[in-house]
Parts: sequence; C-alpha cells; structure tokens
Amino acid sequence: MIGRVWYGSTTRANADEYERLLREEILPGIQARGIDGYGGAHLFRREHDGAVEFMTLLWFDSMDAVRAFAGDDYETSVVPPAAAALLERHDLRSAHYDVRMSPD
Repeated sequence: MIGRVWYGSTTRANADEYERLLREEILPGIQARGIDGYGGAHLFRREHDGAVEFMTLLWFDSMDAVRAFAGDDYETSVVPPAAAALLERHDLRSAHYDVRMSPD
C-alpha cells in the first residue's frame, strides 16, 4: 500500500470554504473517477503560525494506481483551480510512502 501525502495552507478566512471544497467536491471527485487501486483519503487540519494547514493522505494499492491518479510525473501535486484560489501556499510535489504497518 502507498500513502500519498500533501500539504497546503489557507488563511483563517478561507479555511472553512477550502475544507468544504475538499469534503464535498475534490475528494468525492477523486473517488468518482473509479481509479483501480484507489483506497480513499484522510483529511487533516490544524491552525499553525497564523494560518490553517491541511494535510491530505490518499491511499493507493500500487504506484500504478498513483500514476492513474496523477499521471506519469506522479509526484506532481494535483490541485484544481478552485482549490488553488483558496490556498496561500501548497506543496508542488507530493510525497509517497510504502505503508509498513497500519491498524487492523
């Protein structure tokens, strides 16, 4: 299993709208693509240094599934224009981790 980690941050004023966009449009849209080997996502949020930081952790069965999601340059972050408009800062590249242990 592969965990794809990405960070972005918004102003406090944009945080709730950004979270809504993730919950109601972006993450369900990824699920709706029906990518073989996509296992869902976790969404994290915290206030940090006057901004609101978000971390997404997307689950994939293999690097082939990651490539089906992100393309051949699979480390490139996937940030729709509506999301980019709300972000102050975001990772241009996502990190990928082999999962070595997870809760049962």
